[in-house]
Parts: sequence; structure tokens; C-alpha cells
Amino acid sequence: MMQIIPAIDLIDGKCVRLTEGDYAQKKIYNEDPLEVAKAFEGIGLMRLHLVDLDGAKAGEVVNWKVLEKIANHTSLKIDFGGGIKQEITLKSVLDAGASYATIGSLAVKNRALFEEWIERFGAEVFMLGADVYEEKIAIGGWIEKTNIDLYEFIQSYMNKGIGQLFCTDIQKDGKLEGPSTELYKKIIQRFPTLQLIASGGVSNLEDLRNLRAIGCAAAIVGKAIYENRITLKELATF
Repeated sequence: MMQIIPAIDLIDGKCVRLTEGDYAQKKIYNEDPLEVAKAFEGIGLMRLHLVDLDGAKAGEVVNWKVLEKIANHTSLKIDFGGGIKQEITLKSVLDAGASYATIGSLAVKNRALFEEWIERFGAEVFMLGADVYEEKIAIGGWIEKTNIDLYEFIQSYMNKGIGQLFCTDIQKDGKLEGPSTELYKKIIQRFPTLQLIASGGVSNLEDLRNLRAIGCAAAIVGKAIYENRITLKELATF
């Protein structure tokens, strides 16, 4: 069974969505992220993908209060990302109520530190994020592209015990054009034991059915919910 993980992206404490990771293409959907999170919880969803876009840009967590509020007032298992660069921040994110810390850029830029964290905190508290552009890793809130091969990146961290990874195709994200099903198929074929979480491009229930059919463990859904392409009622019965 594939799990649905709704996404809340934060800028200035508000629930927003970007298109292709472009901060200039920002749309505010709700001033109160807690209200949104409670609506997700209300239909029986159990997880939440919470992204501090201010933090991703600044290189340090900015939207602490939102994380604490949602953790304190819902039972959602939150994976939180954006700006986790230091151990003190990681500890604070977990102490503030996140079940998982999402690590993306750091896993590329400071491999030694991330591997140290995996050893000290356990691989199970991390959700590795791979933002991808043409099967190469992109970092820094999608601002910076690299020449790092996606598959080598995944393998190297699976060797360290990482079991769940979400993969976002930047070219698809926020466009409602459908997810990168072919890319996900390749990843699943190569790494059958990996819990692959699809992210980006989901525009309707059919997309979710296709992701379930190819074996994705979960799918992160954002803009499709906010644009009413997929209703909460539909998600409740998926």
C-alpha cells in the first residue's frame, strides 16, 4: 500500500508553493499552516512533508514555530527539511517534534558530517532528499546543479543504512504535468529494497495510481491538493 504524504512549503510562516523551485514563482495558499495540517490529519493521513524554504535559502532553519505548532497540535509524523546544516539544528528539529530530518544539500556538500550524524543518531531518523535535474543531483533549494550521478548517490547512502529517499524531478515540480514515473521505475528496479517516495508533478488521482502500480512506497502531494486537482475526500479513500 502506498502512503500519501501531503506537503506544506513554508515562506514567512505561510503555506506556499513554488514552480520549478523558483522563489519568484511563489503562490501563497494559506496564512495558517497548522489549519492545513489539521485538515490532512482530519482525513486520516498520518505523515506530513514540511519544508522550510526560507531555511533552505538561508542555510539555517527559520520557521521553527510552525514545526513546533504542528508537532504539538497534531499527531502527524513530520519529516522536516530546509536549513539543517549543524548538529545543534538537527537536535533542535528532532526535539521540536519532527519524526524525521530531511537532508538534501548537506548529503552532497558535507558528506563526512552527514555520515557522522547517521552513525550517531541512526539512519532511521533521516529522510534523504534527492533533487534531480536530468539524473544529476541539484542542491540548495534547487538553485545549484551538480554533476553527481543520482544512482551512485543513492547507492552510497544505502550502504550507510539509509532506507527512505524522496526524489524530486525539478523539471516536473509544481507544474502539475505528471510525475517522473520512468525515472522512479529505474530507481525501483535498481534498488528494490529502498523505500522510494515520489515527489513532484502529481496532478491527479491517476498519477497516484500509476506511482502505486510501479511500487513507490509513498508519494508526496502538494500543489495538486492546493489547486483542488485532488480533493481531500479523494485522498481519504485512496
